[in-house]
This record gives sequence, structure tokens and C-alpha cells, in this order.
Amino acid sequence: MSDDATPTQDLFSLDDMGANQPQALEQAELERLTDELITAFKSVYDPEIPVDIYELGLIYRVDVSDERHVVVDMTLTAPGCPVAGEMPGWVEQAVTGVKGVASAEVNLVFEPPWDSSRMSDEAKLQLNMF
Repeated sequence: MSDDATPTQDLFSLDDMGANQPQALEQAELERLTDELITAFKSVYDPEIPVDIYELGLIYRVDVSDERHVVVDMTLTAPGCPVAGEMPGWVEQAVTGVKGVASAEVNLVFEPPWDSSRMSDEAKLQLNMF
């Protein structure tokens, strides 16, 4: 994402689910998962826009539990998006493909509403929006 965008560490967090479990998720593992989850998000594209969902700013929040359950809050560029019923499944499939992820849940949210200010500079460049 751009320097002006929300830093990666603000999107990704270690929730307190299972915080009392003996095998807590270590920071190094969370950092590896974060990098690989970003790569997974970048493999999912809105079919109408030639930019991945991560660079578009569609990923709002990612929580990773000690049990490696990943919860993703994401949005769409518009509530009436033709792939609204399919895209969460694509994201879930990409996330569960990351080594070490036990399960995934993808929540589609519309607050706050998406707008082009959430896009990275890379996405804006690809779409000639400068």
C-alpha cells in the first residue's frame, strides 16, 4: 500500500481467541502469516477492475487467532457488485491456501463505505487515476 494508506500492522492483529492456550502464536509466525496473507489477497481480483483486492483497499481488517483461525472483514467497491455473492468465497479460498492457516471466515461489510481514497498508489497508477 502507499505511504498514505493504513499501515499493514493496523489491518492485521492477533486477537485474544485462545490467548490462554499453551501454543500461542509467536510474533515471527504472525509476521510470516501476514506476508503470506497479503500475497493471498493480491491473488484475488475484482473481475471488472484489473487490480487486486488488497491494492484496491477492500480488505478492512484481518484477525489471526492463536489457533490460526483467520477472520477477514472486507468490502466491495459497490454494494451492488455483480460478484458480491462469490468474492468472499474467493477470498476464503485464498486465505485457507496459506500454509499454517487452520480455517477462515470472511465477512462482507459496508461500513465505512469504500471510496477510491482507500486505493494504494500502485492501484491508482494501474487505473490511471492520478
